[in-house]
Amino acid sequence: MRILLVEDEENVSAFIQQGLTEEGFAVDAVGDGETALDFAQTYEYDLILLDVLLPKMDGRQVSRALRQRGIATPILMLTALDAVKDRVDGLDSGADDYLVKPFAYQELLARIRARTRAFDRTGNPDELAFADLSLNRLTRQVKRGEQSAELTSKEFALLEFFLLHPEQVLSRTQIGEHVWGYDFYNHSNIVDVYVGYLRRKLDDGHTAQLIRTVRGAGYKLSAEE
Repeated sequence: MRILLVEDEENVSAFIQQGLTEEGFAVDAVGDGETALDFAQTYEYDLILLDVLLPKMDGRQVSRALRQRGIATPILMLTALDAVKDRVDGLDSGADDYLVKPFAYQELLARIRARTRAFDRTGNPDELAFADLSLNRLTRQVKRGEQSAELTSKEFALLEFFLLHPEQVLSRTQIGEHVWGYDFYNHSNIVDVYVGYLRRKLDDGHTAQLIRTVRGAGYKLSAEE
């Protein structure tokens, strides 16, 4: 899952980014409204965490501009402005939810899960499955048949992306941007390395290999022989 974090306070941004990265999210962090608008129009995100009081463009201006340009990505506003009018203005600008600072980190995670479930274009619930492979987004349990697999946060995010796009050829760039974010380009072979990790944990020992290489194009999750 890929998130755009828009926060101009460096310590707050670093804290949120670190926590979300440890949870397996790919996080691109920017510090002003103009850059946020540029990133949101250039890359595909599952969620935007948007501060209100920002340099260059405030969060409400960014939200309005995105909605006017047809970008429907969920927006969760994070702000110290807690008056009723402030919350109403934020929601009226196009935001989907509003979280007042200071907030409990666990509440932020719960709001993120709620927003992304509501927006899930595939209509998939928290349990994703393909062939004899299953993944639970809430418990983070992964099973191949009756055998459980212990995955790291990035392996989990990579498998989730495959399960959300079964039988589709996914390029290394698509995978890298969605699972690692903008920083993906600094790690040239990281997609191949992590696909190898997943194969060892999920495909080894099974007759049917689910994670397939499409020569010259990328990878796909497929049950086809």
